[in-house]
Amino acid sequence: MKILLVGSGGVGTAIASIASKNDPKGEWLEQMVVSDYNQSRAEEVAAGLKDKRFIAEKIDAGNKAEIIALAKRYDVDFIMNACDPVFNMPIFEAAFETGCTYMDMAMSLSVRDEKDPYGTVALKLGDLQYAKDEEWKKKNLLAVCGSGVEPGMVNVFARYADDHLFDEIHELNVRDADNLVVEGLDVAFGFSIWTTIEECLNPPVIWEKDKGWFVTESFSEPEMFRFPDPVGDQEVINVEHEEVLMLPRYFKDKGLRRATFKFGVDRDMRRVLKTLEALGLDKTEKVMVKGVSVSPRDVVAACSPDPALIGDRMKGQLSAGLWVKGLKDGKERSVYIYQLVDNEDCMKRYGSQAVVAQTAFNPVIMMELLAKGIWKGSGVNGPENFPAEPFMERMESYQFPAGMMEMESEYKNALDEENLKTGF
Repeated sequence: MKILLVGSGGVGTAIASIASKNDPKGEWLEQMVVSDYNQSRAEEVAAGLKDKRFIAEKIDAGNKAEIIALAKRYDVDFIMNACDPVFNMPIFEAAFETGCTYMDMAMSLSVRDEKDPYGTVALKLGDLQYAKDEEWKKKNLLAVCGSGVEPGMVNVFARYADDHLFDEIHELNVRDADNLVVEGLDVAFGFSIWTTIEECLNPPVIWEKDKGWFVTESFSEPEMFRFPDPVGDQEVINVEHEEVLMLPRYFKDKGLRRATFKFGVDRDMRRVLKTLEALGLDKTEKVMVKGVSVSPRDVVAACSPDPALIGDRMKGQLSAGLWVKGLKDGKERSVYIYQLVDNEDCMKRYGSQAVVAQTAFNPVIMMELLAKGIWKGSGVNGPENFPAEPFMERMESYQFPAGMMEMESEYKNALDEENLKTGF
């Protein structure tokens, strides 16, 4: 497989490193073109691997023609999108026009209803890409969307649970939290700053069988969730995320009643995000500042510590996973399938902090499965559309093993009820 990697930020860097280390003999990876708008960044990543299969190039991820030209120059057959989702559509369309397999880690952006943002569902995450499904099928091309950890790995967990652990699945609830601390920084984003603002401040979406998709207030329905040690009990809140838009499409006819996504955003960070929103600094629409047109969100991202460069100051663990509820042998069952990473271990093995390393190993496994013909198909698909076993088997060899724990029936109210109601 010859891959064009678009974007060599934190996750893109980790993808290149994990691919190089886990396929040293080139069994499935023939070449990877590491590209970025910052050419020196791409060159640094490629040179640091000391692997001749990795070549650096400059690219503008928002310029479809430029992506097509670079893909043709290197005769790639696979385009990996490692950029912020604002660039999804030009990269997605470039892959289609060049006849390449496409993969991303976050789907096309949503658009809120301006008149009723917390009551009306407008354009949902992924709608622009799912609308192209038939076109991709007619051309016998495959787009694997949402291939990171969330969405991505947890979609595989959902498929595995359906095939092996449950007779009926009633709820699919993604739950993610950590105990990470960043030394010397009062405010630090562990992942893409642009994407964090987008996910946390957009109206969260929930899916229920009788209601379909509906939206709620930002940071709504806080609850305590019991993560595996050492992360332990953490408060999580509703956040907009792709899984809620993806999983019902596959599982709605398999007994699914509810799908949610909740993330552990600590209260200090919530206040920071709400302050950015109040000041209009979360906006992407450009404003004039002393004769210069700038996007407020881009300014915040540029002025904040780069998530890719703070790994050596981070300590702690991160748990990402899926809480599944349903029936097995006529009895109620509730399990949490997860992947737990330690930041210092990720830094030692891959030179990447835990959040980006945990995201990056998943698309690399999926690349291997696609290159070897183990996963195959056409159209616009999520990872839940493919057999889970080959992916689950490789998690151990990639040194990102999965875990599972049976859950107690109900334990949400570990925090004071009045504090929970506020969300802050």
